[in-house]
Formats: sequence, structure tokens, C-alpha cells
Amino acid sequence: MKRFLLILSFLVLVAAPVAPPVAVAGKIPVKSLTDLPVRSYSITGSVSEMLDDEAAMKDLAEKVRADIESMLEKYDIKDDATLKNLYRTLATLDLMEGRNEEALAFIDKAKELETKESARLMAGISVRALIAARKAGPEGSDAYRQTYRQTLQEELEALPWDVVQDDVQQQKGMTEILSANLLKGMIASQIDPIVAQSHELSGDLADRVLGIAFALQTIIPLQEERIAAYSAVVEAHKEEKPNIWPEREWTLSEDEHLTPVVIGIWDSGVDITVFPDQLWTNPKETENGKDDDGNGFVDDLHGIAFDLDGEVSPYLLHPLGDQEGKVDTAMHYMKGLMDLQAAIDSKEAAELRSYLSKLPADEVDAFMTSLSFVGLYAHGTHVAGIALRGNPYGRILVDRITFDYHSVPAPITKERALRHAASYAASAEYFKKAQVRVVNMSWGWSFKEIESSLEANGIGKDAEERKAMAEEIFGILDEALHAAMASCPDILFVVAAGNADSDVGFHRNIPSSYELPNLLVVGAVDQAGERTGFTSMGKNVVVYANGFEVESTVPGGKKMKMSGTSMASPNTLNLAAKMVAYDPTLTPQRIIELIEKAADQLPDQPELKLINPKATAELLMKH
Repeated sequence: MKRFLLILSFLVLVAAPVAPPVAVAGKIPVKSLTDLPVRSYSITGSVSEMLDDEAAMKDLAEKVRADIESMLEKYDIKDDATLKNLYRTLATLDLMEGRNEEALAFIDKAKELETKESARLMAGISVRALIAARKAGPEGSDAYRQTYRQTLQEELEALPWDVVQDDVQQQKGMTEILSANLLKGMIASQIDPIVAQSHELSGDLADRVLGIAFALQTIIPLQEERIAAYSAVVEAHKEEKPNIWPEREWTLSEDEHLTPVVIGIWDSGVDITVFPDQLWTNPKETENGKDDDGNGFVDDLHGIAFDLDGEVSPYLLHPLGDQEGKVDTAMHYMKGLMDLQAAIDSKEAAELRSYLSKLPADEVDAFMTSLSFVGLYAHGTHVAGIALRGNPYGRILVDRITFDYHSVPAPITKERALRHAASYAASAEYFKKAQVRVVNMSWGWSFKEIESSLEANGIGKDAEERKAMAEEIFGILDEALHAAMASCPDILFVVAAGNADSDVGFHRNIPSSYELPNLLVVGAVDQAGERTGFTSMGKNVVVYANGFEVESTVPGGKKMKMSGTSMASPNTLNLAAKMVAYDPTLTPQRIIELIEKAADQLPDQPELKLINPKATAELLMKH
């Protein structure tokens, strides 16, 4: 559910996991993220102030380097995404110190672990351009700037456009909106409040602060050259990437007289006015302010909802709250952000560029909060539209779960976790009584997310205590969600793998790390069927579907394109729901079997199985 992380994507020098390495003798084995030692760093004052303190930043950099080098020496880390993050931080530290060749060595280490072809091809191109610029002349000189642009453009032009198109376009879009004010505003709104509470930085935040410091020092001054290089390459390749999905589509018509199927949209909320003819309706309930059927929910005509505390809520669409009067503007800017990522030169994209170029640092928090809110506000409706596409027999039942959208989120405490745990059990019972057949879950929890929420609110006396608290809280959510889904053996749960570009098992993401017979985990590919740079992976990810620039409906009825495994999951659920409409006797296991059997496998990546709705339909009709 976390969106807008691509704003810092220029800092991602390398990315993505492959098969785990064999154990290394003498090293401590690390099978999950929580096996790694805790890193934390005491901070005096604010990070915003520290950015201008050369001695303080140097001290932090030395401590971070020492800790990472110690981890790499002592621990046998089984997750390549984690290794590459550590290499990336060391490369950044080397670049800050002018150790160019050492930085390239870490880039190469990470590149060796890369299986996503586009990310592998693009790994380190900006670093190589920077090193060439440093050799050409003093920082800031004409020779320095011209060499950076020329080298970056040449590096990009040498890449196969059909492979790197999406990543290049996203980098161009993010570069166009990046500014010193935006980065400083993010520090002030997202990191300073954490330090004010805990007086320390976690390892992840320390790595991020150092990356931002490097960006302010080196990358931002080269923005004009970066934009020019990316724009020149994008402009030279105007042709669209081929879209493989329309020819694979399976559309049902009303004259087929198939069976209606109840679809659970377990998400951030749905604007039910957008789908008036495709709603599940509780026959025992009327809209009168009472719990007519005595099930614990008032006026639950089309579903149920739970608020941020895990308490029952009457609102199937997230209330506007402190975003009252801001949604239309934020939605407009979110459209601009999506267009920039796709290199679409729209009016909204131009307006967003103009707005961000003038945005003061002290207004960044309010802007990012509004963007985060509309991301959540629109998410469930967008998912529902994808789930219903081409299926007049689909009937959606809404189950709203609530996430915080503020820079400093409300803490996920044990008490709140217990209420959420109870809500999962209640949701499962509701699904069963309503005869739901398929449920989409484009959300999840991670251990790191819970630990970070405690840190952001200054809970726990130190990092070790927070880790122990997060373990207990995560365990409550983990056990309850697993039990709830397992209690519904006749319901297929279709789950998004996540957008963290990591192994869902190693990083302990739930529910995508579960192994259940009624669970189907979905990763994201683009319009051409190539794996996206953001999709998470792992042995639990069974199939992949389109998760790039997927058009659907948002609250109010307008159309918008969004990207993420959040979109790939309902694309797969859409197929599953159509299968149930055609044959209501199908079990979750049989649905998964048919989808997987009819999937297209790429010769060079046999683990990448692309859903093929038309082929699945043909297979279904034969059995």
C-alpha cells in the first residue's frame, strides 16, 4: 500500500533478487530479515540540521560503513535484495568520499546478483557518467557538466529500448520533479519527527539520510543535464511498447446466462456509486441505522468496514477527514505523477512539474500527505474496476481495511493489532456467510513496517526493544490473518506480491509469504509481459499479470492509470471470477491449477508464468 517511493528512485543504483546463495562456512546464516543484527545511530538535534554539519555527516557515514562491512563479514545473508541494498549504500559512501573505483566495484557486485534484465542493464549508468564527469573537470565546471550529460545519454542510447523503456521513462519523470526543496521537505516531515522522539536513526533511515545527502551534494546540481539526457533518449523512441494483453482477454456477455459470482474487495474502500449494477446486496439488511440481521454491522447492505483502530466503521469509502476539500487537487496531481512516470507529456504532468518547482520545503509534508491519502482513497475503487472488467456476472462485496497516510503514522500497538486480528476473523466469517467465492487482497503487512511505526512514534527504549515489540505485534497479525484465510477453504484469495522488489518470504510480508491451498500470489509485468522493476518475487509468487499503467475507475467515476502488483492481483482475480461464473463447482485449487497450466512461460525465464485468460478459458471449457 505504500506509494510514491519512486520519488527517490534515482538513489537506487541497483535492484532485485535471485536464487539464494549456498551457505558460507564460518558465517552466521540469515534466513529472514529479523536474523540480521539491529543497526541504530544516536543523533543530537535534527537531521535537517545535521545535513549542514560536515563533521556530523562524516561521523554517521563512518559508523554506517563499519556496521555494514561487519555484517557482510560475519553473516551469510540469503537474500540478494538485502545484499544489493547494502552494496548500494557502500557505493554511495564511496562516491561521497571520491572513491570512484571502489564505488564501481560495489555496483558490479550488485549487478552480478541481478536477474531483471532492465535493472541489470541500467545498473550504475548514472555512476559511470558521474565518474567520467569528475575526470573531465572540477565539479560544477562546463567540462564536468557536459561530460556528465554526454556520457549518461550515450550509456542510455546503447541500451535496447524495448527492454529498458519503462525504467528510462520512470527515471525521466522522477528526475523532472526532483528538487532540493522536495528532498529537504521529506527529511523535515518524515525523518526529523522520528529523531525528535527516539533521538536515533535506524539503519534503514541512516542509509536513506546518507543517500539524500549525496543527492543534495551531487545529483541535484546535475538535474538540468539529467533531464536533457533522459528526454533526448525518450524523444528518440516515440513508438509504443507492444501490448500483449488485449489479445489474451476473455470477455463474458450477458446473453451467456452464467452464474453470478460474489467477489470480495478487501481493500482501502470502494465508491459503490461507481458500480450500481454490480453490487452484492445483503438481503436481510435495510438502510435504517439498525443492525437488522444481528450480525454486528449496521446497514451493511453492500459490505463492511473497519477503521484505523480495527473498529467497525459505517463507511465503505474512506472518509475525507483532514483531507476535506483537498482531494480533487491531489487527484489531479496524482494523475500528473502517473503520467510523468510513463513519460506522458500531459497537461497534468506539466502542472505538477511547475507546482513542485516552486514548492517550499515547509509545504512538502502537506503535499505528500494529500498524495498518500488519494492513493489510498482511490486504491480500492481502482482495484474493483479491474476485478469487474468484462464480467457482467461479478457482484462486489466491500470489506474496507484502513491504513494511515500521514508522514508519521499512528503506531501499530499490541492493542491495535489485537483489534485488527479480530477484524480478520470477522471478515472471514462475513465472506463465508455471503457466499463469496474469490477475494482480492492488494495489501499486506511487513515486519519492517511495524518496526518503523514504533520508531516513528518513539516507542521502546531502544532499537532492540522495538524489534522485540515488533516481533510480538507482527506475530499477532500474522497468526490471525493466516487463521482467517485458512478458515475459508472454499474461497480463493488472490494476493499482490508487493512492490518492494524483494523476496516475500525473506522480508516476512503477509499474506504473500503464506503457503495455503486457497491462496494465489501474483507478481507484476508490464504491457509487453516483461517483469517490472518494482515487483516482489519469491517461491510463493505463482503467476504474473499486467501491473503497469492499468486503467480503471477511481472514486467519482473518472478513469486513471495506475501501476503496481495491486493492479496485477485483480487482473488475475478477474480471470478467476469469470471461471467461477462459467463453472461454479470449481474449487480454489482447481482454479489455480487451470490458471497456472494455461499460463505462458518465457523460454529464458521459466519461473515467470504470465496469465493467459483466453487460453485458460479454452482449457476450462474442455475439462
